[in-house]
Amino acid sequence: MTIELRALAEGEWEAYERCLLRSFGGPGEDPAEAQLWRELLPVGRTVTAWDGKEVVGTAGAFDFRMTVPGGTLLEAAGVTAVSVLPTHRRRGLLTAMMRRQLDTFHESGTPVAVLTASEPQIYGRFGYGAAARQVRGSFDVRQLTVALPPGAERLRMRLVDPAEGSAACEAVYAQVVPRRPGMLARRPGWERHPLLDPEGARGDFGPMLCVLAETDDGEVRGYARYWTTSRATPEGIPDATVKLRDAEALDPAAYAALWHYLTGMDLVARLVFHNRPADDPVHQLVSDIRRCRLGWRDGLYLRVVDLPAALAARAYSAPVDVVLAVEDAFCPWNSGRWRLSADASGAVCERTADPADLSLAARELATAYLGGHTLRTLAAAGLVTELRPGALGPASTAFQSDVQPWAPYGF
Repeated sequence: MTIELRALAEGEWEAYERCLLRSFGGPGEDPAEAQLWRELLPVGRTVTAWDGKEVVGTAGAFDFRMTVPGGTLLEAAGVTAVSVLPTHRRRGLLTAMMRRQLDTFHESGTPVAVLTASEPQIYGRFGYGAAARQVRGSFDVRQLTVALPPGAERLRMRLVDPAEGSAACEAVYAQVVPRRPGMLARRPGWERHPLLDPEGARGDFGPMLCVLAETDDGEVRGYARYWTTSRATPEGIPDATVKLRDAEALDPAAYAALWHYLTGMDLVARLVFHNRPADDPVHQLVSDIRRCRLGWRDGLYLRVVDLPAALAARAYSAPVDVVLAVEDAFCPWNSGRWRLSADASGAVCERTADPADLSLAARELATAYLGGHTLRTLAAAGLVTELRPGALGPASTAFQSDVQPWAPYGF
């Protein structure tokens, strides 16, 4: 089999989409959604595998800026649309595309790559670690209330058309992004992504709605976008569902007021959501957490591409001076011993010949990078080795983030 790897050329998008559809199955995306992805994905950042005139494998990458601990927006490649046709699996195509893609990221100076995985077990062998979790849940809103902190009573809720409220929502979102590791700043065009509302994907739900939390003088302090059903039990008892798409706010009062609104609608039995932070403050606001069915799952996967640049870009929760022995077979330029020194003035990461304090593989470094999983937990699983007694604790504390990392949407 002779396979050619290259970037997609103009005029070849239909072949790219055809490979994706055949690989993932299903009816395909709504035309408006497919068109948006086509406009947002840089053609030059794609890797395609060609068997003759047919695309048999795909991988793409968006150009993102992602918040890292400390609030810095770091350049990140958002890996997307990775596929191999069923006829060409188990022949090394995925490995070859990952190899080409990571080499390209390294050459362009991109410090990290991120993705949301359809099959989590695939990406660990390429150095990606599960760096951020997400929570999904269902609230029995008939059996709980949401507490309102001081200041919430001064806010009003106003329903607007999602497109009409988009600018105000994006202004709030932009201010929230630096507060949480893993959040993605929206480049031009991405403001259209949360407005996608294909009718065929709604099921029993109506069109998307948008509510703004405003002060008396019209300042928007938060927003929520959601769908609702109109449903009753066979006995005629109201049994509607609110499905939350996203919600952000600039202060605790506005955030609580939004959840109070979402859980207090007439005729509604439950509120469901599929992607919220692991440390969402709403868990502390509900009157009865047992009425909330919650479950976490893997969310954002991260790959350290340029180790010294990535480690120097983030802040650390405590001063640290540690030598890391890193094994990275897939990106060998990261392998070796690295001294990480960080304090309130910043961080420096440089190669060293000094003895190592901790040893770990690239995947585990990626897992700990955003601060959501501790080095100590990874060591307890046998994935990080303490080489110098006493080194693990301070390093684990330093890498932690007091805000759980979270990616607010897939890509």
